[in-house]
Amino acid sequence: MRDAVVVGGGLAGLAAGWRLRHWDTVLLESGSRVGGRIRSERRGRYWLNWGGHVFAGPGTSTDALLTEVGITAAQVPGSLKGLAMNGKLLLEGRIESYPFRIPMPLASRVALVRTGLKVGGQVLRYARIVRQRPGEDPAVRQQRVYDFQNGRSFRDFVGDLPEDADALFRPTVTRSAADPHEISAGAGIGYFSLVWNIGQGLNRGIVGGPSTLTQGVAAALGDRVHLGADVVEIAHTKRSVVVRYRQDGADREVEARYVVLAAPATVSHRVAVDLPPDIREALGKIVYGPYVSAAFLTEETTPQPWDTAYGIATPKRSFNVVLNQASLVRGSETTRQPGSSIMTFSPAGLARTLLEKSDEEILRIYTGDLEQVLGSGFGDSVVESQVQRWETGAPYCFPGRGALQPTLMRRGSRVLLAGDYLGTLYTETAIQTGFSAAQEVASLLATERQQRRVTGLPLVAG
Repeated sequence: MRDAVVVGGGLAGLAAGWRLRHWDTVLLESGSRVGGRIRSERRGRYWLNWGGHVFAGPGTSTDALLTEVGITAAQVPGSLKGLAMNGKLLLEGRIESYPFRIPMPLASRVALVRTGLKVGGQVLRYARIVRQRPGEDPAVRQQRVYDFQNGRSFRDFVGDLPEDADALFRPTVTRSAADPHEISAGAGIGYFSLVWNIGQGLNRGIVGGPSTLTQGVAAALGDRVHLGADVVEIAHTKRSVVVRYRQDGADREVEARYVVLAAPATVSHRVAVDLPPDIREALGKIVYGPYVSAAFLTEETTPQPWDTAYGIATPKRSFNVVLNQASLVRGSETTRQPGSSIMTFSPAGLARTLLEKSDEEILRIYTGDLEQVLGSGFGDSVVESQVQRWETGAPYCFPGRGALQPTLMRRGSRVLLAGDYLGTLYTETAIQTGFSAAQEVASLLATERQQRRVTGLPLVAG
């Protein structure tokens, strides 16, 4: 019997596997690679990226994992506040000035200023709510964040807006993979807080690309990682858990004292057949939105206007943001070197429109829009491009989501949940919940081991 089985090879599962590496464990991943929605590939001094791209800083679980594995991360040097709209590209200046610098009808400009003030006031409230308090359990903080403005959608919060005003708000709100009528008001406000205060949250990039971290953990775990292992059922016995899976065309099973279930909520709901009914029901209520992304490797030889930007919001385009994946490289250069790496990101409704198209069609649409945003010569500089479809892209905080959190966080079986659906900080939530589940398992295993060594004491009840 194994000490623990980790189900899922995304960030949460890898974080749990890393912290349990001194125990007898195995990690089962259904896909052909680890990383989940973290995917990047190195191309010389640059890297192409299709998934998670920014990470939390000092004092976080992410920082701890990076340090323990020996992976370098640095604060993203480029600005997140770029905007390209109605033929105008803005890369500098205060966000408050954008409504007066972007061409738009007067009605949209007035609505934008009025709603911007409303959102800005709530961003100040959110910043106080999200702040970690001394000695506070991260779960308490997370519940407070979920409860903030969770009774209505962001669309209900801002009301009906003229076309251009609505378009300008969308790129920030929809980064969650949900449209304004789907996401809660508090979650939408949280995204504005993240963008307007880049130094307070997810603001670091991993040198060499995000997969440097996931592949580094997998390499350290070695043959504990089993790829192509599609879990079909997780069930309790009296003192253990049995994980049944299919691999290489054969049905297999592994028994362990504990399981860290770090698969998406949709998968966890399906395979964990005897979780407490209320926990399983809560898993079934988690909602994911789709997104489509693409990576472009270029070979231009001259400096570009967007070199100083990391993120450029792109209202009215087929993607809602352009991400300069060469930003870390640019920040360390003394002379601008040839080439670059660009990522486009299309969530929610934009993704649903693109998912039915071929990769060739998507790249043609993306390239046309990139030429409008970054310059007419962009397409000629592209030497490689590739699309990634994420039909189950990211979990988002919908109205009423906060009520599910106490149930999802409750411990009570030999199966412990982990994953980014348990919080609002995406990569940081994944790693933090992976660590937390691993800590619980390690503590329980240590207790059981100690009891087995003391004659006459029974094992911990299942």
